[in-house]
Amino acid sequence: MTTYAALLRGINVGGNKKVPMAELRALLQESGHGAVRTYLQSGQAVFTSDHGDEETLAAELTAAIERRFGFSADVIVRGHEYLRAVAEACPFPAADLQPKQLHVTYFSAPVDAARFAGIDQPAFLPEEFRLGDRVLYLYAPDGLGRSKLAEQLSRPRLTKDLIATSRNWNTVLKLVEMTAPAHP
Repeated sequence: MTTYAALLRGINVGGNKKVPMAELRALLQESGHGAVRTYLQSGQAVFTSDHGDEETLAAELTAAIERRFGFSADVIVRGHEYLRAVAEACPFPAADLQPKQLHVTYFSAPVDAARFAGIDQPAFLPEEFRLGDRVLYLYAPDGLGRSKLAEQLSRPRLTKDLIATSRNWNTVLKLVEMTAPAHP
């Protein structure tokens, strides 16, 4: 049995694409998954499954959401080991920063630096970004809402053919904790 986190993109934002967390938990349970929990209202669910891989589970959940709620929502599914590795590989001094200053954008597939080569990073300092394994780490000292670099990074041409969904550092760490194997 593997524990996964499902990251839903663009739900419960501005009154659009409403997915109540109780209904999301029920949907995952009805789909045969166990130990279902959600975190916040912004689209994180943790569950156990003994069938499928991350891509298959994401596709199944995407289809189930569309059937249940009548709209499409992009979903990325990742297991504990990956989530832990992402947190451990952070290129910024996370322990020294406020959680609102550090964000991780999870991608549905690997990305290479060439995709972001057109961004003049020095022009955005002190904001910075670094790529990792299917993730982008963003340091935005004034928070995401004021970040000019985040605005550039979210342009459709940079995320073409990808699902991309961002989480703040508190959520990144909470998902690592929630997906960790239980110890007796």
